[in-house]
Amino acid sequence: MLSKDQRQKRIQEIIARENVSTQGELVERLLSEGVQVTQATVSRDINELRLVRVPMGKGRHRYSLAQVRGNENLEGELARLFQNMVHDVDRGENMLVIRTAEGHASGIALLLDKLSRDDIVGTIAGEDTIFVVARSIEEGETLLEEFHDLMLG
Repeated sequence: MLSKDQRQKRIQEIIARENVSTQGELVERLLSEGVQVTQATVSRDINELRLVRVPMGKGRHRYSLAQVRGNENLEGELARLFQNMVHDVDRGENMLVIRTAEGHASGIALLLDKLSRDDIVGTIAGEDTIFVVARSIEEGETLLEEFHDLMLG
């Protein structure tokens, strides 16, 4: 039986060489390689690895490792993702909720985290929702405006 690190390394290798668009497909690939795994485990691995689903055209997507480099690239990528994958942003006091296309929340949250902004305490991501905690109510208001601007391009 593989350790968690070995299993996650295998997942990274699979998505690097194959177009895998669903958790079910990833489970099948792992099982075919002799790795005993459940879909729940793969789901946790996808979140921990911060895999993102990138468009392949014709409505299809595939899992990929989030590509992050310098801050200017991060900001550009964040703007692109907000325009294409974010459906709504809402705020209550210093907490914001970002609704994304299914499977894109963790990738967007990773980019927000990589920016290491002082006004963002942290993020938590699910499949299609990101919870963002701002440092203050005022910074939450500013973030809401900024996120809306990103959505509009």
